[in-house]
Amino acid sequence: MSQTNTNQTIPKYIRFLFGGTAGMLATCFVQPFDLIKNRMQLSGEGRKGKEFKTSFHAIRAVVKNEGVGGLYVGLSAGLLRQATYATVRLGIYSSLFEKVSADYGKPPGFMGKAVIGMIAGGIGAFVGTPAEVSLIRMTSDGRLPAAERRNYTNVFNALSRITREEGVLTLWRGCVPTITRAMVVNAAQLASYSQSKQTLLSTKYFSDNIMCHFMASMISGLFTAGVSMPVDIAKTRLQNMKIIAGKPEYKNAFDVIARVVRNEGVLALWKGFTPYYGRVGPHTVLAFIFLEQANQSYKRHVLHDYSGGGGL
Repeated sequence: MSQTNTNQTIPKYIRFLFGGTAGMLATCFVQPFDLIKNRMQLSGEGRKGKEFKTSFHAIRAVVKNEGVGGLYVGLSAGLLRQATYATVRLGIYSSLFEKVSADYGKPPGFMGKAVIGMIAGGIGAFVGTPAEVSLIRMTSDGRLPAAERRNYTNVFNALSRITREEGVLTLWRGCVPTITRAMVVNAAQLASYSQSKQTLLSTKYFSDNIMCHFMASMISGLFTAGVSMPVDIAKTRLQNMKIIAGKPEYKNAFDVIARVVRNEGVLALWKGFTPYYGRVGPHTVLAFIFLEQANQSYKRHVLHDYSGGGGL
């Protein structure tokens, strides 16, 4: 006869491991969307003008000029980003969520989830910024003339050359908008996922299974993409900018947003929304499904806890 043990919890190091692994697995599927999103967000800069009219135009251009493999340029940076950023943010969120739930005898409300998400996202973003800078540069390199490309061979080459050529602090360029974006994303994504899941489970149509996780993550992905895109564009352009005649192209995130609105129109703040949602949506779905299934499996097979639920 099986026993149920609800007194034990998943160790913190396992939560961190599962969080990073879930993010890395999801990135393997959505890396092309990340590349297209970055190319489109940079397409309004400088002499390039409106480089890409649509996401499909951008995809065709990449495949034509760089081959199908060009869609996966920067994958090593994307994986390192998840190994750092996702490991920390999902691990911290799961741990805090469980602690608050245990302390108060029930899951936190939407605002509580948002605050936990902001804390987890901000810390994770700081840790993951060097990989983020490398990712932005590697995915945007193919749009530049051959003479202006950085030609990083992999993320470790990028980190090494950035440190050597531009100084170690460059690895944290755009750190403030990166952390701001992460706090917005995580407050929106993690809180909306937990709240959507809780709402779905309160109906008679869903139980705590993969279908519920899929529906909750789809809702979360759409909400997150719409809220976070303007901050993401500011982050992308800051991290990709070059120093021209001793001066940076942009002063700060507010300067980026102001110039985008002035030169390209307010809707340009959502430029690349399709590939952005194409990245955020599936990444949210896959990451949460992987994470929930891993947590549930650990509870059942290691802790012998058959009460259900993945802890989000």
